[in-house]
Amino acid sequence: MNISKELLEILACPKCKGEVTLKEDHTGLVCEACRLVYPVKDDIPIMLVDESEQLDK
Repeated sequence: MNISKELLEILACPKCKGEVTLKEDHTGLVCEACRLVYPVKDDIPIMLVDESEQLDK
């Protein structure tokens, strides 16, 4: 996974504009406020609400 720290600092959840964090397995970006996971495909974050999934409990 090659998402830079600088990119992570400027990315925000498109739904609530809150902070997102990288999942431990580097497969997605998590918004804790919305409980959504945005996928990362080929090192590109897909920041679309329609493409997100609910965060597992």
